[in-house]
Amino acid sequence: MTPIMASGEQEFADLARAHRHELRVHCYRMLGSYTDAEDMVQETLLRAWRGRGSYEGRSTFRAWLYKIATNACLDFLASPARKREIAMAVDSAGGPGESVLAEVTWLQPYPDELLDLAAPAGGEPDAVTIARETIELAFLAVIQHLPPRQRAVLVLRDVAGWSAQETADALEMSVASIKSSLQRARATLREQMPHRRADWGAATAPSEAERALLQRYIDASRRADMSALAVLLREDARQAMPPAHLVFAGRAAILDMWRPVLTGEQAWGEWHTVPLAVNRQPAAANYVRRPGESRYTAVNIDVLRIEGDLIAEITTFGPEILPAIGLSLTLSPGDLPAG
Repeated sequence: MTPIMASGEQEFADLARAHRHELRVHCYRMLGSYTDAEDMVQETLLRAWRGRGSYEGRSTFRAWLYKIATNACLDFLASPARKREIAMAVDSAGGPGESVLAEVTWLQPYPDELLDLAAPAGGEPDAVTIARETIELAFLAVIQHLPPRQRAVLVLRDVAGWSAQETADALEMSVASIKSSLQRARATLREQMPHRRADWGAATAPSEAERALLQRYIDASRRADMSALAVLLREDARQAMPPAHLVFAGRAAILDMWRPVLTGEQAWGEWHTVPLAVNRQPAAANYVRRPGESRYTAVNIDVLRIEGDLIAEITTFGPEILPAIGLSLTLSPGDLPAG
């Protein structure tokens, strides 16, 4: 009898808990949604407990859980109630836009401090550091365009580092089919990923230069300084808003969208911005205190993609994940740092 079969509920929970965070990251790559990934971790652990008698010890417990998690995600994606269709990106006038990020309307960010919890305690031999190249938003958005099974092959082979045979066994496919699926998935990545992706490489946190630029962005946002914000943007910068499948292409279009929100009679109010890091990219949580209100309310999260010393892309999400990293959805003036 294997240790898993012999274990009670608490012992099993202790074994599974060590892998919970990395399973959530794995499910997040498969689904693109932090919320859905958390649900799939719960489903994975439930399936593992119910099927613990099938674990024969021929693979590691970790690999067994990954197999269950991958198939749980595939079942989730195949469910009619959960069917997701890529949306056509549109600009502010409702015309066709061009942005892979804006097309994936369910995409959500993943906070870095939770990514840092994903390495198994003690570091198993097959555990890998979560680098930007496998978790950045552009990568996540592109692989959501892949057919689910092809996506699973790519994640297991190129991210988890599984062999073709291990992947074939997990997905009940032939090795030849695994190799063909991986070849097609890699071709899609080469076609759709930003040209300078290779320069972003294996970073596991924003660089000092990126953090400095983020601070300039935060300072200018707090001051509603349009001139200072303009200097930070590349002329061909884009801002994508996945929940609304909106994209604003070019510095001028972005500034035109920001201007009435930040300045003039229609300005929303007094802004406060908190620095973050999500998906190994610099980010900011934006709060606003509207006229007559006593508290600041979280409005959104801006995630920056920086090329050289300028912002090339901003991806804007709702603030829903802030409580997961200990940030409130509202702030009182007393919560703000002095000065």
